[in-house]
Amino acid sequence: MKGYEKYIRQYFVPKNATNDWINKEYVDKAPIWCSVDLRDGNQALIVPMSLEEKLEFFDLLVKIGFKEIEIGFPAASETEYDFCRALIENNLIPDDVTIQVLTQSREHIIKKTFEAIDGAKNAIVHLYNSVSVAQREQVFKRSKEEIKEIAVSGAKLCLEYKEKMGGNIMFEYSPESFTGAEPEFSLEVCNAVSEVWKPSPDNKVIYNFPVTVSHSMPHIYASQIEYMCKNLDYRENIIVSLHPHNDRGCAIADSEMGLLAGADRIEGTLFGNGERTGNVDIITLSLNMYSQGVDPELDFSDLPAITEVYERVTRMHVYERQPYSGQLVFAAFSGSHQDAIAKGMKYREEHNCGVWTVPYLPIDPTDVGRVYEADVIRINSQSGGGGIGYVLETRYSHILPPKMRAAFAYHVKSISDHAHKELQPDEVYKIFMDDFVNIETHLKVPEAHFKQEPNGITATVTMEIDGERRVETAFGNGRLDAVSNAIKNALGDIYILDTYTEHALEVSSNAKAASYVGIKDKDGKLEWGAGIDSDIIVSSIYALVSAVNRLLAHYKENEK
Repeated sequence: MKGYEKYIRQYFVPKNATNDWINKEYVDKAPIWCSVDLRDGNQALIVPMSLEEKLEFFDLLVKIGFKEIEIGFPAASETEYDFCRALIENNLIPDDVTIQVLTQSREHIIKKTFEAIDGAKNAIVHLYNSVSVAQREQVFKRSKEEIKEIAVSGAKLCLEYKEKMGGNIMFEYSPESFTGAEPEFSLEVCNAVSEVWKPSPDNKVIYNFPVTVSHSMPHIYASQIEYMCKNLDYRENIIVSLHPHNDRGCAIADSEMGLLAGADRIEGTLFGNGERTGNVDIITLSLNMYSQGVDPELDFSDLPAITEVYERVTRMHVYERQPYSGQLVFAAFSGSHQDAIAKGMKYREEHNCGVWTVPYLPIDPTDVGRVYEADVIRINSQSGGGGIGYVLETRYSHILPPKMRAAFAYHVKSISDHAHKELQPDEVYKIFMDDFVNIETHLKVPEAHFKQEPNGITATVTMEIDGERRVETAFGNGRLDAVSNAIKNALGDIYILDTYTEHALEVSSNAKAASYVGIKDKDGKLEWGAGIDSDIIVSSIYALVSAVNRLLAHYKENEK
């Protein structure tokens, strides 16, 4: 691909990086979570949310469990300002939730920001300015000292307005474009800001290191974060926060490695909405922890409901393959996958498993509000007997013999292939009922009487063959064998009885029985039928007659 020569690596590796984070295995506790859906996420929407929609989304974030929510940039627009005031004046912010507002390092913007949060019980004022080489040289055309002074002057103004207003206000500073700046310079700026704010146990400060634009592989970002964590002044009184964007598709990895490197806090959005390729997806990040046995301290137990609100108020669409939350992430179309999942589920049931180890499913779908039968086993032309059998068994209580399950699967797959579509469970069941159960197209057996003999059973069978009525008597080692022999007396020796199984469809005094019969034609090919009736003998005869009718249909088709 032409043009690659013009690209250079725009990141900076910290000098004398120790990379101790590499020795840590996994993120073992939940970070402080801050949703930026209502600010960073909202500004990236084609149609930003209305005041009413933002209020609904705020309520959703509170229900999920966010304790810090960045609600906007109050000085940026009237809607942003009004939203902040509506939350405060209508007492819509729970006492344990802190709102966060963003501001540039400019006095009139800082002044407007503090006016917006007047009366808030808990607030974070988030100050930022860009420190990257590209921004310094191309946008601001300022020296390092001048860039640092922008941060320091903004910090002083924030402190002045806080002292005038009072209240429980916390400060956050972001060296924007952190990943495109020298870590040593970012450290110098942050330490200069600390000399203004003087972090203490009762006055902690958040330093937020954003992947404003992703320039490097995740391990470089982790090295940068570890460097900051080890060298920040007042570190014990500083909360180190991450704000990864997803330009390289690495926002999750950046976050996880950054947490290993010492970060305490994550800023992100539901489903990863945000500028360009988006922010870090907090749902994915938190459920990654959940799948490792770590409580993420956020509640995503009803992802379908969360998805519905998100899609409606943002007018965005959650991609079908979005980790954990997409419509198809738990779906298995492949026959081998379906078979493994079905066997894994059966193993859990039989062994009363206390841990989750089902093949192909990293977490239990029901933990996030999904349903096995509807969401996991999906039927199309790629499906196998295991999955199709699983649908019939778990949803409709039909336990097909293994060979019949395979034959039915091929039948269903062929229908799906010709229709070029996925088949829903009720469509699969209809195919089963229409094509295999109680079939009476050419042969009917309206009546059968049995007589016990010393070595078996004699059956007198009344049957109709293509409308012609006849009665046949035959002997067999059991009732079904005797009926089968009577049918063969009428039709000729065109098959042999091969397989018979049965089971109750429900547990009650008036339960129906399901029977399954396999017969082999003269070439050894199996044909299958099923029968359903409240009488087990009648259901078994229905199953045999269904199998014979399917065989006769094939014979007549071949004669054409």
